[in-house]
Amino acid sequence: MKIIFNKGVYVFALLLCSITMMGQEFGKVAGKVSLSGNTAAENIAVTLKGTKYSDVTTVSGQYEITRVKPGNYTIVVSALGIDPVEANIVVTAKQTTTKNFSLNESQEDLQEVVITKNKYKQDKPSMSLRLQTPVLEIPQNIQIVSAQTLKDQQITSMSDGVIRNVSGAVRLEHWGDLYTNITMRGSQIQAFRNGFNVVSSFWGPLTEDMSFVDHIEFVKGPAGFMLSSGDPSGLYNVVTKKPTGVTKGEVSAIVGSYDFYRVSVDLDGKLDKKGKLLYRFNGAAQKKGSFRPFEHNDRYVIAPVISYQFDDKTKLTFEYNFQYANMTEVGSYYVFGPKAGGYATMPRDFTMTAPGLPDTNIQDHSGYLQFEHKFDDNWKLTAQTSYFKYLQQGYSSWPSAVGPVTTPNGDIANGEIIRNVGIWDADSNMFLGQIFVNGKFNTGAVSHKILGGIDLGDKDYAADWGQSHDLDTADNPFNIYNPNYGTPSNGFPQFDHDTPLSQRAGGLYGTEYAAAYVQDELGFFRNRLRLTLAARYTWIRQTNSYEVDPTEDSHITPRAGLSYSITDDFAVYGLYDQAFIPQSGLVRDGELKPLTGNNVEFGIKKDWFDGSWNTTLSVYNILKKNELTSDPLSNPQKPTKIVLGEKRAQGFEFDLRGKIFDGLNLIANYAFTESIVTESNVRGINVGAVVPGYSKHTANAWLNYTVQSGKVKGLGASIGGTFLDGRQTDTWGEGLEKLPTYFKLDGGLSYEIGKVKVTANVFNILDKYLYSGSYYEWLQAYYWQAEAGRNFRVGVTYKF
Repeated sequence: MKIIFNKGVYVFALLLCSITMMGQEFGKVAGKVSLSGNTAAENIAVTLKGTKYSDVTTVSGQYEITRVKPGNYTIVVSALGIDPVEANIVVTAKQTTTKNFSLNESQEDLQEVVITKNKYKQDKPSMSLRLQTPVLEIPQNIQIVSAQTLKDQQITSMSDGVIRNVSGAVRLEHWGDLYTNITMRGSQIQAFRNGFNVVSSFWGPLTEDMSFVDHIEFVKGPAGFMLSSGDPSGLYNVVTKKPTGVTKGEVSAIVGSYDFYRVSVDLDGKLDKKGKLLYRFNGAAQKKGSFRPFEHNDRYVIAPVISYQFDDKTKLTFEYNFQYANMTEVGSYYVFGPKAGGYATMPRDFTMTAPGLPDTNIQDHSGYLQFEHKFDDNWKLTAQTSYFKYLQQGYSSWPSAVGPVTTPNGDIANGEIIRNVGIWDADSNMFLGQIFVNGKFNTGAVSHKILGGIDLGDKDYAADWGQSHDLDTADNPFNIYNPNYGTPSNGFPQFDHDTPLSQRAGGLYGTEYAAAYVQDELGFFRNRLRLTLAARYTWIRQTNSYEVDPTEDSHITPRAGLSYSITDDFAVYGLYDQAFIPQSGLVRDGELKPLTGNNVEFGIKKDWFDGSWNTTLSVYNILKKNELTSDPLSNPQKPTKIVLGEKRAQGFEFDLRGKIFDGLNLIANYAFTESIVTESNVRGINVGAVVPGYSKHTANAWLNYTVQSGKVKGLGASIGGTFLDGRQTDTWGEGLEKLPTYFKLDGGLSYEIGKVKVTANVFNILDKYLYSGSYYEWLQAYYWQAEAGRNFRVGVTYKF
């Protein structure tokens, strides 16, 4: 791996050194494209006729074509459903030619542009990433999962197959659909929503339902441009749907295997004639059974958004998301077996849950208020605040003993388990605020893109894990080979849910933080060479129920990036960035400290065939200090963690996404990941030991073809697969057995005619017994979570 990394550094340096800087003077063309009613026209192609110069309009309708040779041109604005508009312009060296367009086409036709142009590729990050640079020019690996990708793959929640679209992302261990817990570059990455870090504890947040999600951005490595604190392995940012100013609607219904039923609605439009007051409303209801008996996970969602455009410069947006989950107790997904047996010794549909246990209920509220003001075409201020409220009342199942069980008579029985149920009531509150400025200006021949701002946050999480109950007795244990799903021998628990949680909570975590940051992207040689310099100061105060006094710390994290455009569609980059993140939990040995880490990364990005599809190749090296990890001797009723010391993650990643040709779209990726301990503070964990919780080799592909003409126009077919090898378990307990190689094959058919589209997908076509799991030292047992066998979903969508 060291050789690979050194080669990556050498290749990058060679590329930079071998490029001759051209001194030719260029001009720039910029402007705005609007629809009737002054509505911004997003994702419209703007091209200088007969040349390679082009751009696509942003959400505010803006476009910018740089490095244009001086001369006379014909500029063309075009898209499916919109009559092309042409105009003659003159480009002058060192000057910006401004040309605005107003289109008189129907707003409904505009919505077809995004899907027709490119179903799976997005060229620009959302505003919530705070950047004003195209993805191709950002000195970092950022992958965007588009809205159409989510629809084609019938993804219904954040933990429902999203990660197949991003290199190196895995979920080796998880608690079903409670929270997503994605691992990338050797560690669990941070969960963001609309630019806010929504992690208040290890157990959260509740997975986002896709009904109100527009797209998802994966940022690999530290992200000093948006993180007040975060893991150096990266983050995912869920971007929710916003009003577009286009009056439209969509209703979808899906049915599937194991009593899966779902309906959703998406309404978008205006509340006034001038189009200043806009709305978006999304809602969903889902009943979801399981291939395991006695298990379900039902969801109900509402997500209204209101925005008001005061004038061309000022906009105010209010958004509210509510998710309600009613599900079988957390932990019902796990199956345990004795050490002598190993993994997957029971049928795929086997369960250890006890029918009759009350459901676990979760309410997840989030509200956002956003203020945007453009001072002029170059400077913009964004201020936003949010409040997150999470309430949970329920249970967590986890055995207290796994066979062999010693009975009162001294006999030893194999395959016998004493199941245990613990209470899990939780309450979380997060108050978060951000204010930042984006600006552009020039100093001589050098351009500047400025980002500066302040982040504030106050988070708390309280949970009651202190009440537990054995469902079975030593005289009458639960036998996995002869299960009895009647009333447990020790009866059901009678937990106290009525006493205020503040009086009975055993897990209390609190975090306050304040951060200030500034970043300057300097452009040289007409922005062909870009140097990013940034720094962030972060102060953090932490409290938890296991520490007598709060702990405080502060840190300055620098960021430096270099990106060079060899051609307009081919860029190479290098990056150094640091991260700083608080940690919480009960530490068995050592002192609780914030995690610090740094990332060195090099990469190559290329757009192919006028931007139809894109490839990204990156190589990285991440060092992390003071990281907490799972304690192999942890008691599940009072979970503890250990301070590892230092670990190093290295690897390389390749991503391809986009339209290969009309009708054929492809997503493909591969990642090699290796994470080892470089310094250890823990007895039994040696230097060189492999860090748990990732897969050494991951590969994914999703291919979709839609017939473009003829009698079967609109007929589509998809095929996709996921391959994992070198899978590491989620704990330090090695056991006697490794996780096997994983391969899952999915596919589907679709047909679209007019306003109706029918989509059918089959998952796990090969009907393989797929699972993930670990060896658990505390119980001297294996546990695993199985996935469903061959199953299907059929959906119908009607647009109006």
